[in-house]
Amino acid sequence: MAPRVLMIGTALSGKGGIAAVVSVLDQDGLFAREGVRYLATHADGTRAAKARVALAGFWRTALACLTERPAVVHAHSASHASFFRKSLLLLIARRCGARTVFHLHGGGFRDFATRESGALARWWIRHTLEASSVVIALSAGWAAFLAGFAPRATVRVVPNAVDVARLASASAEEAGRVLFLGRAEPAKGVYELLAAVAALAPRFPALRLALGGDGDLALLRTRAAQLGIAERLDILGWIGPQDKADQLARAAVFCLPSHAEGLPMALLEAMAVGKAVLVSDVGAIPEAVTDGDNGLLVAPRDVAALAAALERLLSDHALRRRLGAHARQTVAERFSTAVVGATLSGVYRELCQGDLR
Repeated sequence: MAPRVLMIGTALSGKGGIAAVVSVLDQDGLFAREGVRYLATHADGTRAAKARVALAGFWRTALACLTERPAVVHAHSASHASFFRKSLLLLIARRCGARTVFHLHGGGFRDFATRESGALARWWIRHTLEASSVVIALSAGWAAFLAGFAPRATVRVVPNAVDVARLASASAEEAGRVLFLGRAEPAKGVYELLAAVAALAPRFPALRLALGGDGDLALLRTRAAQLGIAERLDILGWIGPQDKADQLARAAVFCLPSHAEGLPMALLEAMAVGKAVLVSDVGAIPEAVTDGDNGLLVAPRDVAALAAALERLLSDHALRRRLGAHARQTVAERFSTAVVGATLSGVYRELCQGDLR
């Protein structure tokens, strides 16, 4: 049976926020309710493996648009190659009569669209946004940027979602355990976090930093040794859903001091579990986290501020409990799969009924 909605993005078995958010929406029943068929146009692996998946995904998507004629084609996209692949597929979809949804992920899109791209690429980015039936932004801040960059685009805010029911609030908190989930690279602020842990180590004998994610882990170990905190580091590598749930339960604090972000799934998952979160004041994060109410915010790249906020959380169990409880309530009210899935269903129905262009 031809799909009502053809959705394209990274393989759901892969790493990263797009796979995580689409997976939870599928598990919550969105695909079944709305007649969604999902095609992978990107996968983790070697360069050759990525190229094979990209070519196969491009061909399968183009063929589905030509032969199955879905009513809506919904593309999850980041920047650079991801954007250009999806923009061409959305062009094909429009030529086949489909309404198109451009769903923006990733904190680097602003720089990609304004600073890193030449005049021709900027024109194509703007054209893709304005030609799409709907552009989905993860937050009001991102929506404002997109509306300014592409004034004729129809922009809707649909945040990332987490399955609150599957993320139990029961905690096995270990004193002094700080959890980082993300790629071990400078843009995620992991090296500032190492420096902050090194500054606090003399005052907190139980302090340990657990890092879950891929990246240059050897360099991470070297930097930790240089700072004298190698024995306080648990390098987990990339972890699956069950291991992630276990690590979240054990953590006293979740910390992600990124330099740029969209709306990190790891942050929303930590909030859903009821953890005290310490994150940078970047991207869509301030629209989910209110400093002092359901988490703590710091400026990116500020080691002193990061260390001071982390010390505050590690020293005050009551504060961690209060922030964590408010964080879980925030996710339940605004970022649950039920809320976000209903919003997406509404977008699809408007498109299919012709209420949106």
